[in-house]
Amino acid sequence: MAVTDPIADYLTRIRNAQQAGKRVVDIPASNLKKSITKILYDQGYILKYKFDDEVGKGTQGVIKIALKYDASTRRPIIRKLGRISTPGLRKFSKSTDIPRIINGLGICIVSTSKGVMTDKEAREQNVGGELLCYVY
Repeated sequence: MAVTDPIADYLTRIRNAQQAGKRVVDIPASNLKKSITKILYDQGYILKYKFDDEVGKGTQGVIKIALKYDASTRRPIIRKLGRISTPGLRKFSKSTDIPRIINGLGICIVSTSKGVMTDKEAREQNVGGELLCYVY
């Protein structure tokens, strides 16, 4: 069955893997998901990631994400992640109106004309775009 919202599926797979206490989660790859994964890694929300493009000829490949947990409490580093813009209701924002997630402690991932970036980078470069999701 085809997924109508691949980004929501991506976020749900990470959320479910964390609740189950998994170390690694496999997600079907796309360029947008790869960009989001790089941002999560750069911001310190995930341990490692690997793009497996050689799964099979004609398939899209897989993103393997090593999830990050707190060493002492064993709780996931990602407390909450959710979708902002959905296929049924797209949310766009100017650079000045991009929301601050928990007063700047979390990040909002924005798809702009200059690529996928965090809310902070979008404000610095003065570009708006579609608000994909939030993470904290």
